[in-house]
Amino acid sequence: MQLSRNRVEALTDGVFAVAMTLLVLDIKVPELQAPSDISQLAIRLLALWPKFLSYAISFVILGVYWVGHHVQLSFIRKVDRPLLWINLLFLLWVALVPFSTALLSEYPMTQLAITLYGLNLIAIGLTLSLHWWYATMETRHVDPDIHPGLVRGGLLRTLIAPAVYVVAIAVSFFRPELSLLLYALVPVLYILPGRVDVHWGKRRQANEDTGTTP
Repeated sequence: MQLSRNRVEALTDGVFAVAMTLLVLDIKVPELQAPSDISQLAIRLLALWPKFLSYAISFVILGVYWVGHHVQLSFIRKVDRPLLWINLLFLLWVALVPFSTALLSEYPMTQLAITLYGLNLIAIGLTLSLHWWYATMETRHVDPDIHPGLVRGGLLRTLIAPAVYVVAIAVSFFRPELSLLLYALVPVLYILPGRVDVHWGKRRQANEDTGTTP
């Protein structure tokens, strides 16, 4: 059974919007015994730096995965039941990010918190890779003339982040602060467009020029 991808896009956008919004709810306004004490407020705000850092890292990482999922769907014409369940599994891990982020922000130098956060991100990356692999295998849900190099490049690019997260977890046993740095650096790898992004951009421009829907 082949289904339209529109409802997949709508559900995915909704889950990402909620998850990214929930991230900020972990940052609470500090309570002061003397509300007019500016120095005490400054100290309390500085003490929130782990929560702000975790929020920023997770927000950008979710943004990267939202963009990646959006680009994948631009190549997918129709979806079937297995692909729907793969997408739901992907969203399950995405919806868990606010919890793993809150845990990390509360215990930023604790190896277990760092590991659980990394495992959450690894699950997201691997499921997104599975999503792309299933959709492109034997051109099941993509155009039959899609370049094999584009398929391989997209898969490898998606797998880079989980590989770095595995390293970050391993490093957390010795240098927790270095693990946090690796988590923060991963989105940088995806800010610049890859081969899939460039191809998608060219195709989208061509569709706009011809007046067709991607």
